[in-house]
Amino acid sequence: MTASISESWTRIENWLAEHASATYAALAPPADPAQITATERVIGRPLLKPLVTSLLRHDGLLDQRHPLLPGSYSLLSARQTAAAWTLCTGFYDKATAEEKGDEVDDDFMRIGVSGVLYGHPQLIPIARDQGGGHLVLDHRPEIDRGRVHETDATEGVMRRPDAMWASLPALMDTVATSLESTQPLGGYVPAVNELQRLSWDFTPLSERPAHRP
Repeated sequence: MTASISESWTRIENWLAEHASATYAALAPPADPAQITATERVIGRPLLKPLVTSLLRHDGLLDQRHPLLPGSYSLLSARQTAAAWTLCTGFYDKATAEEKGDEVDDDFMRIGVSGVLYGHPQLIPIARDQGGGHLVLDHRPEIDRGRVHETDATEGVMRRPDAMWASLPALMDTVATSLESTQPLGGYVPAVNELQRLSWDFTPLSERPAHRP
């Protein structure tokens, strides 16, 4: 059973406080509910409850140099979410999306990647990496509602099949478990550098130990 956002945050906070004090100190205080409302006004829809719960626990990070999530993603604040949404939606090709219709979603589910969906106004940015890529929370009223996707200006929107991407609670629960167990997460292993910052070391598939029954 997937832990709640609050439960996962408690586990993550406890681990960071003990093992990565600098990243723990970089966790922002709770978001001002008025700022969440302002963000919802910018994007034109209510944020999904798990995202609101997370923001009310920590409004992103005080220092974006702390990648809390594997893939070097740093959580965004409510204000940063609105800014990233405004930036990304400027690239949305609405005309092509309308021309292709249901074909866009069909291809996305079948292939797992879509350039047409990049910047879709109902894909809300929740985290960012140093290269400008984002994690987005799917707010569309379809089968992927609540799912987390990766986006990149070159590749488009990428739908990862792993269970950890099924929802924001699933992602946070999986991250908490990876931190506590130091087990790899999609090839990324949690590590702490000399500055007491959390980092995620990536091991290419070819270099990972072979599975032995």
